[in-house]
Amino acid sequence: MGSFEKKFRKICRVVHRDLSYFLTGIILVYAISGLVLNHKDSFNPDYSIDRIEFSVSESFPKSAGNINEELISKELELIKRSAPVMKFYAPKPNEVKVFIKGGSSMLINLSDRSAVYESIKKRPFFSQINWLHFNPKGWTIFADLVAIGLILITLTGIFMNKGKHGLRGRGGIEVIIGILIPILFIFLQKS
Repeated sequence: MGSFEKKFRKICRVVHRDLSYFLTGIILVYAISGLVLNHKDSFNPDYSIDRIEFSVSESFPKSAGNINEELISKELELIKRSAPVMKFYAPKPNEVKVFIKGGSSMLINLSDRSAVYESIKKRPFFSQINWLHFNPKGWTIFADLVAIGLILITLTGIFMNKGKHGLRGRGGIEVIIGILIPILFIFLQKS
């Protein structure tokens, strides 16, 4: 039994070490994107939104019927934003909604001459790792292999140590606590 146990622990160490090295990059990607997704109420991982509030110039028409792309472009230049106007329309008699190439938009209130420009830009890095976290088509097989790898890392980690640091000692207590935390959270949320 001692020889089998020794070989088993050695296999656990090798599998644990090699899988850990192999999966390091993807574990970091999932961990970082998971942290970002946990806080999506206060941080948009996919887009950064820049909002500018300003007043349109005195020469800007007070009627939606007199507005054209050239007049809108001049207003955009005043706030140092120049991009082609895709289209615009009047959702209300005193408002003009403008769609700008690249995803930005502007809302102009003709009554009080106030305007709000919103620039939307894709966030580098965070948008890509967030995309992977949501399991895009073609990624499922690799994501399943990663999940199996994480299970193997966990199981081999449990059996690597023996004695007071293993399952019969501190390790066992930590495993029980780690299992109880999600169970208690689920139980408390359901009651």
